[in-house]
Amino acid sequence: MITFDREVKNIIPLTDLTSFYPMEITCPDSGPTHTGAALEMVSELVKKELIRGSSDGKDDWRPLLFIFTDGKPSDIQKYRQMIPVIREMEFGAIVGCAAGPKADEQFLKELTDHVVKLDTTDAITLSSFFKWVSSSITMGGKSQGTEENIPLPPPPSELNIII
Repeated sequence: MITFDREVKNIIPLTDLTSFYPMEITCPDSGPTHTGAALEMVSELVKKELIRGSSDGKDDWRPLLFIFTDGKPSDIQKYRQMIPVIREMEFGAIVGCAAGPKADEQFLKELTDHVVKLDTTDAITLSSFFKWVSSSITMGGKSQGTEENIPLPPPPSELNIII
């Protein structure tokens, strides 16, 4: 889990799903959104930590990437530089979520075909989004190196899919 605002921080390292314990994140009220720098950190972590083609056959599964933003990239040039890098990394799926009235889904659409727009960020809508994310993760059982993209389950009615 990486947060990206004024600073880009890796607050929870890459980990298998069974070892993951979510934590509360405090978001700033305003400020820059360094999405490009966050994608750069994702790229570095995946290259360094993902196990591929091990001799004992214990490869990591294709990771899923979820990008959740309430704005637009402040570092647009870096963001656009990272798009082809991220696309080439064999993620099982990349899902963008533009949350709230100030979120701009157009930038997420440059990165992925799977973009969700949350008009509100109330507890019910966020809960629906994270339940959908959880069901997507359970479908993510593809081993690293397979070329198929993971089909995402249908979203709940509270989520607005942008195509």
